Order: sequence, then structure tokens, then C-alpha cells
Amino acid sequence: MEKLPKIGLPIIVAVVIIFVVLAKSAVTIDAGHAGVLYETLGNGVDSDKEPLGPGFHIIAPWNRVIDYETRQQEVPEAMSVLSSNGLDIKLDASVLYEPDVKNLGKLHNEKGENYLSRVLQPAVRSAARSVVGRYTPEQLYSSKRDAIQEEIFMETKKIVSSQYIQLNSILIRDVTLPPTIKEAIERKLKQEQESLEYEFRLVTAQKEAEKQRIEAQGKADANKILSASLTDKILQDKGIEATTKLAESSNSKVIVIGSGDSGLPVILGNQ
Repeated sequence: MEKLPKIGLPIIVAVVIIFVVLAKSAVTIDAGHAGVLYETLGNGVDSDKEPLGPGFHIIAPWNRVIDYETRQQEVPEAMSVLSSNGLDIKLDASVLYEPDVKNLGKLHNEKGENYLSRVLQPAVRSAARSVVGRYTPEQLYSSKRDAIQEEIFMETKKIVSSQYIQLNSILIRDVTLPPTIKEAIERKLKQEQESLEYEFRLVTAQKEAEKQRIEAQGKADANKILSASLTDKILQDKGIEATTKLAESSNSKVIVIGSGDSGLPVILGNQ
């Protein structure tokens, strides 16, 4: 009985050592993440190796894994840039990005874990300054906003695509101009809108007047043609025809007293 503890102690120590080794060797990577293996006794991160995907992994206890999120991420960017005429413009944007998973080892070796602040954010700011500097405050505030957003995205993408970063989108949420410039632009836009409304009303009135003129001309032409075609003979024939129909009506009483100027009878009375 006294020998059991002496026999069991090495076993317990061995179990503890194995447990510690396994604990340091076991790595679990969450969904939406990938791991870069750093070999302490080797050359660090091997850029050509595939990153460790989500799940359970066993590694040598002296190595370690650097975890990277591989899902699309968003970083807000508040930038102060100059317009084409030198006015200070503030842009509030959202940058949507993710690391290039296939080249995660290269990203780690060349840019490091802080690639966002080292590469992406400076690239966005540089592109924004370059693009906004080509436009006036009025274009930034109204008509060219979507085009400017697209240009900033394309210029930033050119910079970061070769640096193992996948840029998905840049969204301009807000453009803040100096108050006096903003008020001046709003007044101008309001005046332009009023001018467009006035021109619309003027064109509508002109079209209506032209329509009435054409209708009046048409009626005048019709009356002229009708007057030219109504001779005395035609009027007499029409009168006879109307008199005959009236005389044949069962609800009419015909009384002839002399004749009219055209030689037609004068008909009086009806029921």
C-alpha cells in the first residue's frame, strides 16, 4: 500500500505534462477567421503555406498561431480634404474590406497584423485627397457625389490590391461643407429649381396658346369652306327637305301662310 503513491506519482506527472503539451498544441480557429502558423524553431511564417482554416488543429507546442478575421469588416473614416478651390471639406465614409486569405502569410510577413493602419487607411486618405481636389464644393454636395465615391474606391483599390487586401466598397455617408458655402449652394440650387419651374410653366403656356390658335384656325377654315359651299339653291333644297319631314310627322300640325323670302312655306303650330 505504501508503494502505490510512489508508483502513481510519475504517472500523475506524466499525465500532467501530456495535458499541458496537448493544451499548448491544440488550437481552435473560429468561423470567419484563419490562422497563420509561426514556427519558433524555423523561419517564422512560411508565406507559401496555406493558412489554418476554421476548426481544431494540433501544432507543435513551441509554435504559435496568429489569428486573422477573414470576414468583411468595416472601418469608419473621417477625413478632412481640400476641394479644387482650396476649401476645407470633411468626408465621413465607411470602408468595407477583408484580407486576401490565400496570401495571408505574405500579408503577415510584409504588412503585419496592423495592416489596417499601416496600409488601408493611408491609402483611403490619399485617394480621397486626390479625387476631391478635382471637384468644387458644389459638385461634392450634389451632382457628383456618387462619381466621387466611385473614384475614391477605384484609386484606393489600385493601391491595396497588390498588398494582399481585398477592398469591397467605400461609402460616403456625409459631406460637410463650411456653413457659408453650404448656404450659398442651397440658395443657388433653390434659384435654379425655381427657374426650371418657371421655364416649365412658360413652355406649357406657349403650347396651350399654340393649341388654341390651331383649333381656332381650324374652325375658321371649316366655316370658310362651309360658307363657300352653301349656295341659295342648296339652302332651298335643304329647306324643302326639312319641311317635308316636318309635315310627315304625326305630332305636327302644318299651317301654310303665304311663303317665306326663299319661296318656302311658313309653318306654324305644333303638338
